[in-house]
Amino acid sequence: MFCQRHAAEYNAGWDYFAGLDAEEAAEREASERSEASGFRESAHYGWAGSGDGTRSRDELRALEALGLDPDADFDAVRKAWRSRAKEVHPDVRPNDPEAAKAFQTYQLAYEVLRAAEERREWRG
Repeated sequence: MFCQRHAAEYNAGWDYFAGLDAEEAAEREASERSEASGFRESAHYGWAGSGDGTRSRDELRALEALGLDPDADFDAVRKAWRSRAKEVHPDVRPNDPEAAKAFQTYQLAYEVLRAAEERREWRG
């Protein structure tokens, strides 16, 4: 049994597709994606909610802070962030500690969701 540090080292170097050529790896990936597609499809019908596995807990909290549904796309995130941040921006509401706190919350939520979107785009 590994300790957490050694397990992390082992997992970081582990290649699921080791020993397969590019074509075999692509076939295996396509097969496994098709078998898990039911989770994505269930989100379309609205009964999967946050349990469909496409969002992390931090992302779900960020979406909630912006008043959005778990399946909101990044354009909706950007629009919600802009409208909410404008309402509580320090230039609009100076010397208002509650507005400053809300502005920081919206900023953090946007940063979490922007980083997640960039990771998704990077993965392809």
